[in-house]
Amino acid sequence: MRNPLAGARSFDRSVRLLMVNQFTINLGFYMLMPYLAQHLAGTLGLAAWTVGLILGVRNFSQQGMFFFGGTLADRFGYKPMIITGLMLRIVGFAVLGLVDSLPALLAASAATGLAGALFNPAVRAYLAHGAGERRVEAFALFNVFYQAGILLGPLFGVVLTGIGFRLTCLVAAGVFAVLSAVQVRALPARTPVARDDRSLTSVLSQWRTVVVNRPFLLFSVAMIGSYALSFQVYLALPLEVRRVAGDEQAGTVGIGVVFAVSGLVTILGQTRLTAWCRQHLGAGRSLVAGLAALGAAFLPPLAATTIAVPPQGPARWMVAVVPPLLSALLLTLGTMLAYPFEMDTIVALAQDRYVATHYGLYNTICGIGITAGNLLTGAALDAARSIGAPALPWAALAALGGGCALAVLGLHRTGRLAPAPPGPRPAPA
Repeated sequence: MRNPLAGARSFDRSVRLLMVNQFTINLGFYMLMPYLAQHLAGTLGLAAWTVGLILGVRNFSQQGMFFFGGTLADRFGYKPMIITGLMLRIVGFAVLGLVDSLPALLAASAATGLAGALFNPAVRAYLAHGAGERRVEAFALFNVFYQAGILLGPLFGVVLTGIGFRLTCLVAAGVFAVLSAVQVRALPARTPVARDDRSLTSVLSQWRTVVVNRPFLLFSVAMIGSYALSFQVYLALPLEVRRVAGDEQAGTVGIGVVFAVSGLVTILGQTRLTAWCRQHLGAGRSLVAGLAALGAAFLPPLAATTIAVPPQGPARWMVAVVPPLLSALLLTLGTMLAYPFEMDTIVALAQDRYVATHYGLYNTICGIGITAGNLLTGAALDAARSIGAPALPWAALAALGGGCALAVLGLHRTGRLAPAPPGPRPAPA
């Protein structure tokens, strides 16, 4: 496969715009969000439980409303939901930087989460529609732009936050304002393939079509653990770096190295890896390989529990950083292997019926996996250390990855990942 920029130029304008759109969304989001907790606890002096509540409201309003956002996208079109979500982000980010009262902060946090629930399913469904038979290639490129935004956003944010968090919020809101204007002017309207009448009865029929799609639900459940695993790059691995490093500054540098290397690997290798997988493995085996890599990612920190931690110096920093770095690289490899085929499989299982709604429900189900995985992993890490068995959480995470791989392998071998072509579709009302 050609380099990412040349590959993106080979698609039509709408697909190119959606890729730039996602890069800019992540640039603005990660410019601000990594520093929000520090602002709330430090500058505003809020209690830890209050900070957790504000951040939790954002996550809940996004994960819990994905299904709703996908439904609206299939009802009213992809472009209106993309624009509405971007405009909500403008308001939410601006308010986060301008207010200090708890009700206003909660409302702003909820708005930023709801924004993601509105535009994420719509963007992915629009991309799948616009890319046609080149969906896998399009989603591979999409992940490159996605990761580039994650990589660059915090770098801009740390400079702006050094001047003032309010400036960071206003710049992030400005990024979304410019992006909204571009989308309004340049993004073509796209009507979903299946778009019946907009009555309540039709909405219930739409939901019924999705929730009785047994292969789709089985695939969603089989993949739920993968999101719990991939999210540990934000939870378990940073905690482990800080714990072993024993120094806040050294731990922060180590975490920065982990994130930077992961992002660069995706940007440089995603399209080539996807092209190789399409030629040699196919969708089903690529998904299985990706999930196996996610599980194997927790073997380095598992092995590190058998190593005596040096008391200080560069050797201690190496023990703190190298195992989580290897783990992050394997998590990145697993995501690179699976993501394009995962997104394509959802479209295939939807059979061109309510694609955004399928994406919305899928994201909601996987969001449950992230929330449950974080709670259980955090509790397991604390409990394991208290009983003197630090290897147990890492072994459990590795086993979860293996279980997910076996589940998807079973679906692949029984043909549930490649449904039969749909019958004639009823004419729209």
